[in-house]
Amino acid sequence: MATFMMFGKYSAEGLKEASADRTKKAVKLAKKYDGKITAMYALLGEHDLLLITDFPDGVAAMKASIALGKMTGISFSTLPAVPVEEFDKMLEEA
Repeated sequence: MATFMMFGKYSAEGLKEASADRTKKAVKLAKKYDGKITAMYALLGEHDLLLITDFPDGVAAMKASIALGKMTGISFSTLPAVPVEEFDKMLEEA
């Protein structure tokens, strides 16, 4: 599994529909793409949400990001995240 950070920005319409029930639906939707949401944070500033997720690959993460956007009205920027230990190994091998 690979880790992805999903930064979300609410649309005005998406914010109106925000609820604990929709959050539960988002967790279920991630599972549909063989992934899981490991943490969710509400943010202040440029982004409104941060989802820390695990998916098998970038394709699954992208599909989930699109599906979540359609379901919630939230625009997501989905970025791969590499543990620092793995990054250090990449530096040594480069």
